[in-house]
Amino acid sequence: MAYDFKKQHKELYLPKDKPVIVNVPKMNYLAVRGQGNPNNPDGEYVKSIQLLYGIAYTLRMSYKTDYKINGFFEYIVPPLEGFWWQENIKGVDYSNKDSFKFISLIRLPDFITKKDFDWAIETASKKKKMDFSKVEFFTYDEGLCVQCMHIGPYDDEPITVEKMHKYLEENGYLLDITDDRYHHEIYISDPRKCDVSKQKTVIRHPIKLR
Repeated sequence: MAYDFKKQHKELYLPKDKPVIVNVPKMNYLAVRGQGNPNNPDGEYVKSIQLLYGIAYTLRMSYKTDYKINGFFEYIVPPLEGFWWQENIKGVDYSNKDSFKFISLIRLPDFITKKDFDWAIETASKKKKMDFSKVEFFTYDEGLCVQCMHIGPYDDEPITVEKMHKYLEENGYLLDITDDRYHHEIYISDPRKCDVSKQKTVIRHPIKLR
């Protein structure tokens, strides 16, 4: 059976709909940076997802090629994630989505190296005749965070965020969103296949001790 990150690491991907403190370890990701309204069908965000999955599945299916990744085992591609921010705006202004900046992410298994990533970029570029140069091999150490499962539309996230912030303050922590610690979303549900009222998104914010 293929390794499923969501099931094997429930503390990171399947929290309850109540805030919890979590220490997120250093991980490697596929990443694409961009900006603009994520709902724009021709925008940078939609294109970033296409690029990420193109490389993610090239690596996932590498065992069927002549290229062998050391330590490879079959796995389910982890869920799409995103870091989001707006310059000079405290919190999130959902009425001004054109100002969003983002890093789209897909987690990589630990056995995938930069060498394997480079192979996938070259292979996918030739096979799909696309430019994958925007995709990065991205290492990130997220550290101490508060997180919660948000159920419902993205525009209702402030309700969950407020609950998270109240919880962290009551437990002796401070919010620590900075230029390199971000508002983080993990998309457990596919919005194309799920009723928006039941859509599941993990929201994660960096924190520090007071």
